[in-house]
Amino acid sequence: MKTTGSVPAQQSTAMPRGKYRPFLDVNPISLPDRQWPNNRIVKAPRWLSTDLRDGNQALVEPMDPARKRKLFDQLVNMGFQEIEIGFPAASQTDFDFVRSLVDDDAVPENVTISVLTQSRPEIIERTVESLVGFPRATVHLYNATAPVFRDIVFGNNWEQTVDLAVSGTREVMAQAEKRLGDETIFGFEYSPEVFIDTEIDRALEICDAVMGIWQPGDDREIILNLPGTIERATPNVYADQIEYMSRHLPHRDHVVVSVHPHNDRGTGVAAAELALLAGADRVEGCLFGQGERTGNVDLVTVALNLYTQGVDPQLDFSDIDQVRGVVEYCTQMKVPERTPYAGDLVYTSFSGSHQDAIKKGFAVRDAQLAKGISDNELAWNIPYLPIDPHDVGRTYEAVVRVNSQSGKGGIAYLMSNAHSLELPRRLQVEFSRLVQRYTDAHGGEIDADTLWKVFADAYLPASAAHGLEPWGRFQLGSTSVRADGDVAVLEAELFDRGQRVKLQAKGNGPVDAFVHALTELGFDMAVRDYSEHALSRGKDAEAASYIEAEIDGQIVWGVGIDASIARATYKAVISALNRALR
Repeated sequence: MKTTGSVPAQQSTAMPRGKYRPFLDVNPISLPDRQWPNNRIVKAPRWLSTDLRDGNQALVEPMDPARKRKLFDQLVNMGFQEIEIGFPAASQTDFDFVRSLVDDDAVPENVTISVLTQSRPEIIERTVESLVGFPRATVHLYNATAPVFRDIVFGNNWEQTVDLAVSGTREVMAQAEKRLGDETIFGFEYSPEVFIDTEIDRALEICDAVMGIWQPGDDREIILNLPGTIERATPNVYADQIEYMSRHLPHRDHVVVSVHPHNDRGTGVAAAELALLAGADRVEGCLFGQGERTGNVDLVTVALNLYTQGVDPQLDFSDIDQVRGVVEYCTQMKVPERTPYAGDLVYTSFSGSHQDAIKKGFAVRDAQLAKGISDNELAWNIPYLPIDPHDVGRTYEAVVRVNSQSGKGGIAYLMSNAHSLELPRRLQVEFSRLVQRYTDAHGGEIDADTLWKVFADAYLPASAAHGLEPWGRFQLGSTSVRADGDVAVLEAELFDRGQRVKLQAKGNGPVDAFVHALTELGFDMAVRDYSEHALSRGKDAEAASYIEAEIDGQIVWGVGIDASIARATYKAVISALNRALR
């Protein structure tokens, strides 16, 4: 017998990897005493939505004013208190949208709107002009500080780069003093762009120079935004950069350290979370990450990640489908099915082992809740579900869906949640084989309605109430039972291929008497297991009965549903008999 040995060394590819250099070789940072790995996130950061600016710039078809307004209102309703609404000097359309929010009195007193500007006097003037009349507003100034932009794009040396940031800050202050006065609570944000690629001590130097003009202090904060505009390295490197800045910035008590991660390496969420561990106070991003290239950081994922750790995100995601619907309408971009927390399939398990674990988890939780523990007090601990779907407005019906990969646990879960049938375990095993046969033959997913039809066709001596054609040799007619001491005396009628048959038998109970009556028709029949339960409450409630029987050497299950528990049981016996004959 051959066994595996060591794994052969992987072969080099033809891709020209030699032209890429490790990030830390180009932009090293030394932080051997880093503290962020030992920290925990215990409160929500300040959030800034860039959906209406950075996100809008990333769309194939930018939002028209009506869509922008709908998304703005959605952000306000969710609880965002800082919203970047545009680049008003970029176009008349952007300027007009900013003004429309003032004209419509659309901005609540507790919401600060933010607008972006480059460090050019005429652009700054136009930007501040757009803010007249807002209760709270922030101008977000940026200039390129990374070597690749200084050297290749703009041809500026470092002194010219610092001067551009300083002069821009002075111009913002002068224009705000001239145009806004005391009517607007005015704030200032500065971004060294692209921070992640800027030499760390130079990033610190330019931020210090800007603060020297703004003069942060009590009731005069400054937001220093440190963007990972192009994600270059693993998230721990970004965290080191943020911790370094947070340690060394002057006036730290009056500085809001903001991060603006993108997702070029697919780790934007991790970068944001590690940056918060490293001292960041604020996160900028877009709902569902709908930003430029691979996207801005996904604020929904960051916020609900906090929620799963018991941290209130201070944003309302209680109807995640409604939020997703608005974003999809406004951006004309779909949220993929596997998007964390919000995708169509993220609470769905097709795998049989996953379904069985989820079903058992809910059973344990239901038992605990039945003891009087409130839902809010009982720790969430369901396999494969990091969050309760109900908390974000999703239903449990979507948690388990059945296809050819599914097993008895998922099928039983759907039958319980969609049809209130609590199938005994051995019946689950038997029925799952029938479902497997159906899905193998038809392919794809089987929904709860189709699952019911498969179940009814297999187990129920159907009547018009079940929406199916009657099947099986026997159907139950009228029944009556009376007690004769400790003995049950049963009288019943059956229809054998439409012919009326009268039965009479005795037993130690109605079920035993009914089985005795059937054995007198020539069937070798014995009940191996029996269970029953109510399907609902109230005067019109129905009951379900389940019978496992051995009939002429076959072991089969039968199911009966009726308003009378006794008749439900008789129907279950007939169901088992018909199935054995079928």
